[in-house]
Amino acid sequence: MSGLGNQVKTAFFMALLTIIVIIAGNALGGSNGMMLAFVFAMVMNFGSYWFSDKIALKMTHSVPLSEEQSPQLFAMVERLAQNAGLPTPRLYLTQSPQPNAFATGRNPSHAVIAVTEGLLSMMSKEELEGVLAHEMAHIKNRDILIGTLAAVMAGVITTLAHWAQWALIFGGGSRDSDDGGGLAALPLIILGPLAAALIQMALSRSREFQADASGAEIAGNSQGLAQALLKLERASSAIPMNVSPSASHLFIVNPLKKKSLTTLFSTHPPVQERVERLNHMERR
Repeated sequence: MSGLGNQVKTAFFMALLTIIVIIAGNALGGSNGMMLAFVFAMVMNFGSYWFSDKIALKMTHSVPLSEEQSPQLFAMVERLAQNAGLPTPRLYLTQSPQPNAFATGRNPSHAVIAVTEGLLSMMSKEELEGVLAHEMAHIKNRDILIGTLAAVMAGVITTLAHWAQWALIFGGGSRDSDDGGGLAALPLIILGPLAAALIQMALSRSREFQADASGAEIAGNSQGLAQALLKLERASSAIPMNVSPSASHLFIVNPLKKKSLTTLFSTHPPVQERVERLNHMERR
């Protein structure tokens, strides 16, 4: 998607977050709650835009990585950034044995790539290069801000749904929506988590396919990424990762163990389909 297309999408989701928070505020606190929710939404939108990288890194427990710690990794990222025509992103380390990675930031000049300890220890050079090129593609395609906004939005919606549950309990089932709480909050309890899952799914699936294709071009071949994806999928099922579900769609593969009931709302396309597309690129 073009940079303009993603700017439009960013504006849409910031507006959507505002609307959802205001509706929730009305359900929980009536007119006063609605006004407070509007102020809260403005603060969230501002913070999500200007501090998107810090929010994502905090949610994933990532820490800065210095060139002295991993000079070969820095050299690889610098080379890929040159191939992509981008500034070299900052590097962070996510302290998890599960191999995985993600990119974040509001634009290419403020971009970050975070890799896990497991990724550095389990991938071959070609596979690591494929994963880094995939994340570089997210930066080049300018969809890194969208991913963080979706993570923030999902977290806010889920939190509001939890608040609504307490409002229903302590509101005594009141039907007076002017005062908020009670049964007025019931739709938020039911639909809130579902809306969060749908937002993440809608954003993540299409952009992962695009980043796979663009990443293969940046790396110069598609096989490193294809082999890495198969390895990443096996490892993500076997090695747990302590990360908020709201941030799971940021990663190259879903870091959370898949459950049969949640497959329908998976934030990532099937790895086998991604690999088949990459293999098709190699045969052309």
